[in-house]
Amino acid sequence: MKQTLTPGTEYTLDYIVPQNKTVPDVFEEAALFQQMPKVFATAFMVGLMEWACMEAMQPHMEDGEISLGTNICVSHQAATPPGMKVSVDVKCLEVDGAKTKWSITARDEVDIIGKGTHERFSINAEKFAKIIEKKSA
Repeated sequence: MKQTLTPGTEYTLDYIVPQNKTVPDVFEEAALFQQMPKVFATAFMVGLMEWACMEAMQPHMEDGEISLGTNICVSHQAATPPGMKVSVDVKCLEVDGAKTKWSITARDEVDIIGKGTHERFSINAEKFAKIIEKKSA
């Protein structure tokens, strides 16, 4: 990762929740998920939070580098119906070599829906592919 990413770097990602990012869509084969209300799923909220951090990191990444989520600790405090906008604000708290730590707050048009912290680790994409290839063998 380039030296340009520093604590204090901020980014906001806006997203309109579609019909297919609700709780029943998390595991379509699970009857218990199918019984749940059609509101923005925690699993997809976590993915959106990761996406916001990835976008914040992108201008600071070297060619051929990707980042991997290594830790996430977030709450999901309020339900969001499909069609509503969610804004995810991230702020870099720490940069320690390849490891970064972020604060995250997600809001819909009415409430704070989630908040917490997330760590990401940057790595060369080819190196990571070799790790996975070796594990798959």
